[in-house]
Amino acid sequence: MKIELKEITVRELTNGYQDNNENGIVGFGGILDIRPPYQREFIYKDKQRDAVINTLTKDYPLNVMYWAVREDGNFEVIDGQQRTISICQYVQGDYSVMVGNIPSQRAFHNLQNNEQDQIMNYKLMVYICSGTESEKLEWFKTINIAGEKLTEQELRNAVYSGSWVSDAKKYFSKTGCVAYQIGNKYLIGAVNRQDYFQTTIDWISKENIEVYMSNHQHDPNASALWRYFQDVISWTEATFTVYRKEMKGINWGFLYNVYKDKIFDTKMLEKEISDLMQDEDVSKKSGIYEYVLTRKEKYLSIRSFTDKQKREAFERQKGICIKCNVQFELNEMEADHITPWHEGGRTNAENCQMLCKNDNRIKSGK
Repeated sequence: MKIELKEITVRELTNGYQDNNENGIVGFGGILDIRPPYQREFIYKDKQRDAVINTLTKDYPLNVMYWAVREDGNFEVIDGQQRTISICQYVQGDYSVMVGNIPSQRAFHNLQNNEQDQIMNYKLMVYICSGTESEKLEWFKTINIAGEKLTEQELRNAVYSGSWVSDAKKYFSKTGCVAYQIGNKYLIGAVNRQDYFQTTIDWISKENIEVYMSNHQHDPNASALWRYFQDVISWTEATFTVYRKEMKGINWGFLYNVYKDKIFDTKMLEKEISDLMQDEDVSKKSGIYEYVLTRKEKYLSIRSFTDKQKREAFERQKGICIKCNVQFELNEMEADHITPWHEGGRTNAENCQMLCKNDNRIKSGK
């Protein structure tokens, strides 16, 4: 991998600056992709933006920025996007700041010639990286330590940039995008920080995101990923016919991958879900959806016996394990349901028994 440190003047950076809205932002003579299409939106607050210009006017050092060399030989901003846009917008005349000792805000065109030249001649320090995808990803993770940090998926998008990522961002990466419109009830996170995009790739790749992106980097479009996302949402809505807030944030894609071909009695499923929602022993209500498909009680976090209930059962048994008939201290034993929860047993004193740790774990399959 090659890493080169270069001095780039503000004049060079802002040359050819264009903000094409959804089609991205470019600068540096049109060969620097400052914000690729459907990438993270500008998120600096006015105070942060003004601080960047204040740094330039006082000739203070600005944090180092990082660019990546793309396959076409052009560049893409990896770290420093917000600072770059702040600089370009000011030079273009989009906003005003306090400059020097004059007690009023001034736009760039209001500055004296020497003040403008001071800004335009300011030298930015930029590390430019070229190398394999894995090398760049590792390096980007290492240097991603300051400013508005890139998310893991934003880093991957930079490393595996190409036709597939660009097309996928149209569906998954902008506030109000179509993925948000149909899936916001079921997914958590922010689309403009790539959370929906990452979640969907995680689902379809079965937790092999980087391998999946590498394999599809040069696909002409991401229509297969978009169809998959729509299928997951459609299956979820058809299988669980009543929406509840507990459905937000569940790993629907993983459930879809396993159970998409199974036929469910949706009315019976809804009745069971409703009953479980009312069961005071079920501590984790969101786990009900995974439980009714997998039948694994771990998703429900069944309410534990209280210390008082454990002590009552221990005294009642005189410290003797129900299974092996050996006497133990209280801290050597664990509480267990006499009648299992899934058979209607409740988590109360009457249904509590104490087993030695070994017998309880054998019984529970731990």
